[in-house]
Amino acid sequence: MDIISVDNPRVKNWTKLLEKKGRDRQNKFIIEGIHLVNEAIQSDVHIEMIGYAADQGIPEEIYQEKAASYTEWIGVSREVLAKCSDTVTPQGVFAIVRKWESRAGDLLNIDQPLVIAVDGIQDPGNLGTIIRSSDAVGATGVVIGKGTVDVFNPKTIRATMGSLFHLPVVEADLETLLLDVKKQSIDIVSTGLDAHEHCYAEDFTKGIWIVVGNEGQGVSETISKHVDRQMIIPMVGQAESLNVAMATTVILYEALRQRLYSVK
Repeated sequence: MDIISVDNPRVKNWTKLLEKKGRDRQNKFIIEGIHLVNEAIQSDVHIEMIGYAADQGIPEEIYQEKAASYTEWIGVSREVLAKCSDTVTPQGVFAIVRKWESRAGDLLNIDQPLVIAVDGIQDPGNLGTIIRSSDAVGATGVVIGKGTVDVFNPKTIRATMGSLFHLPVVEADLETLLLDVKKQSIDIVSTGLDAHEHCYAEDFTKGIWIVVGNEGQGVSETISKHVDRQMIIPMVGQAESLNVAMATTVILYEALRQRLYSVK
C-alpha cells in the first residue's frame, strides 16, 4: 500500500534518520538516488525498505529480483519523498538501510594493509571523498575515529558515490586501535607541516596505516604520539595548502603507484 501522508508514523521514523541522533537510536540510515540504492542492492547490506515515487512507479534502473526477494518496496507521494530527503531536488527513490557491525579488529588481520585512519575530520564531503579515493586505489579499509563527522550523514554518503559499500569502513577508538597496530610492527604515518621527508620518499609497498586529521588542526596530539613519522606533500606553485581530502588522495595514489606501477 502506498504511503501518501507525511504524518504517517513510518515516515516520521524515516525522517529522523536525517539526523545522527535518529540514526543512532534506530541503528539505520537513509540513502537517496538510483546510483546509491543500486550500489546498496549489489552489496551485502541489509536494505529494510526501498521507497519510490508512487506516481512514476518503481524505476527500471533499480528494480532487481535480488532486492525484490528480501526487501519491502513502498510507493510514496512527492511530499513524502521531499520529507525524507536533504537535497533540494529529491531523486525519486530512497532506501532505509540497517547499519552493519563495525569490526575494526578485522583490519589487523590483513596482509600488507593500506588503511586510512581518520582523526577528527568535520566536513562530510571531505570524509566521503576520502572513502571514495580509498576505494579507488584498493585500500584495505578506512577507520573513523572519535570526533569525526558521522559516516552515515547523508552528505557523507553522497560524497562516497557508493564506495561506502565497497570496502571496510569502521568506527573505532583510534588510539586503542593504533596501539594494536604497533604491536604488529606495522608503520603508522601521517602528514605534518614539521615533517622533513616528502610523501614520495615513503615506502608504501609494505603494510602501512596513514592517519589524516582535522581540516584546521591536523592530527590531534593524542593520536600523533602513536605516529612513527610524518611526511609532507611538496608544492611548487603558489597554493597555500591542499584540503585534507585532496591531500589524502595524493598520498593514496602514490601508494598505488608504488604497489602496482613502479618502474622496475
